Amino acid sequence: MNLSKPAAAAALALAMAVLPLTPAHPVDAAAGITAGITAGPATGTAAGPAANIAANIAVNPGFESGLDGWTCSLATTVSSPVHGGTKALQGSPAGTDFARCGQTVTVQPNTAYQLSAWVQGAYVFLGATGTGVNASTWGTPGATWRQLTTSFTTGASTTAVTVHVNGWYGQGPYLADDVVLDGPGGGGDTTPPTVPGNLAVGGPTSSSLTVTWSPSTDDSGTVARYEISRDGAAPTQVTGTSHTATGLNPATTYRFKVRACDPSGNCSPYTQEVSGTTSTGGGGPSSRVMAGYLHASFANGSGYVRMADVPAEWDFVNLAFGEPTSVTSGDIRFARCPVAECPDVESEADFIAAIRAKQAAGKKVLISIGGQNGQVQLTTTAARDTFVASVSAIIDRYGLDGLDVDFEGHSLYLNQGDTNLSNPTTPVVVNLISALKALKARYGARFVLTMAPETFFVQLGHQFYGPGPNGTADPRSASYLPVIHALRDDLTLLHVQDYNSGPIMGLDGQYHTMGGHDFHVAMTDMLLAGFPIMGNAGNVFPALRQDQVAIGLPASPNAGNGFTTVAEVQKAFTCLTKGTGCGSYQPRGVYPNLRGLMAWSVNWDRHNGFEFSRSHRPYLDGLR
Repeated sequence: MNLSKPAAAAALALAMAVLPLTPAHPVDAAAGITAGITAGPATGTAAGPAANIAANIAVNPGFESGLDGWTCSLATTVSSPVHGGTKALQGSPAGTDFARCGQTVTVQPNTAYQLSAWVQGAYVFLGATGTGVNASTWGTPGATWRQLTTSFTTGASTTAVTVHVNGWYGQGPYLADDVVLDGPGGGGDTTPPTVPGNLAVGGPTSSSLTVTWSPSTDDSGTVARYEISRDGAAPTQVTGTSHTATGLNPATTYRFKVRACDPSGNCSPYTQEVSGTTSTGGGGPSSRVMAGYLHASFANGSGYVRMADVPAEWDFVNLAFGEPTSVTSGDIRFARCPVAECPDVESEADFIAAIRAKQAAGKKVLISIGGQNGQVQLTTTAARDTFVASVSAIIDRYGLDGLDVDFEGHSLYLNQGDTNLSNPTTPVVVNLISALKALKARYGARFVLTMAPETFFVQLGHQFYGPGPNGTADPRSASYLPVIHALRDDLTLLHVQDYNSGPIMGLDGQYHTMGGHDFHVAMTDMLLAGFPIMGNAGNVFPALRQDQVAIGLPASPNAGNGFTTVAEVQKAFTCLTKGTGCGSYQPRGVYPNLRGLMAWSVNWDRHNGFEFSRSHRPYLDGLR
């Protein structure tokens, strides 16, 4: 920024006014990364004649070679913590020196560039300057890695820019890693390398796949690096001709493609995608997950959270909500929270970029359909087809991983006489099953399908199923069961809402009430042991796989009725997975591969000082 000291002090005062530093105010302290101040369009496409494919042209972007290529003040490299690789930058502002590190990079005129970096610290700034270029962004990520992003377009005479990262006056040390300047490099070389050959995926384990390819050639004589993309996400850079992707899910298919880049930043086209499938694993700590809903289309008392600020503890991020244009239209629309309601909402380009960053980190981002206000009744095949088309449009627009079905209220019900679990006849049920199977067929093995029904629509089936034999029960009772049953081979995760629930009878014949560990043990046991519908031993809802089930919870006392303390949640999880420490309810089995936890919501968790995510993530990771 190169601000004078008085100007810098004024800027800091303004920043402190809008974003308090004190951790005594969790909503403000967790406000996270702010919007970038950009020069030029944020499209990431060339504004002029440059035709090279975008690539990271920053030198030593992960500081793996120390400070080579960088000019720094009051900075060094550290081996922990790091975002990627083995090293990261640490700057320590002192006095009027805010510990800036920068490098000058050759660029092309009239061309769009994207700049990003992963950072930690109280205040961290990222920017680029040059002839006609002055782009910057800043944030307060605290002790968690967050990504800063900005963009700029070079002028007609711009041939070089200086990218920089720094802290701020009077603040503590900051960390930076994995700097990316995406765009074509400058200089006379404009010929990309050849496309890598013989791409293959092998060496499967339950959590990794190894990708190999043949070397490329380049007219400059040097291929600087290869960039490998998994499932269309942002690429990972490697220098050799192999890469092992880790942190994957068991029995899951992943797609890979690779391209080659030379020292001038020219990159070949990507290869055709090649798929590989991880082996079937036994679950366990490496596959435990946490799913959280992100209030993406509305604001409430919990405050708005930008996609880039979703903490890394969350493995599944469900965008709430896609809603229908009318109850029976099947036409689902997703509109991001308007500025008038969410003043801190990011641009759509930044929103999509943050989704890509989450996916590159191995997270799944889904569109959640329904919610409390989104009633969806697919009463006709026309509505079914419209549902498939409109949901596909949302998934494609944002590059999402799949769909979360959060039908509540009157979306699902069973007609009188519809009692065959495997062969339902009620149109709203039949058409929903057909629609979900069509979406699965459209996207294939990579499609992630989750569901978040209330206990009324699932476990209540132990006593009631639809209107019942006399037609006097609520027709919505347990109406999710035929949907879950029909999709059980395609279902990634079922996280029943163990909250906002009345008393439910468990397999012990006793009623259990929400808010304590016994309720979660009893409700989860029904899913993993199976249960007789309406008490009829000849009509059973079969058990789900352990890796398909998570426990759904409110993230804070404000998030919903039935809040359960951290200690009670972990007591329930330990009882279910290890068979120890159980209360009055004794589960029918021990379920060591129980998948994890779901929370409503990421926003309410932040509002509650991250108690849910920061307590349960290390517990799940450490559970043996």
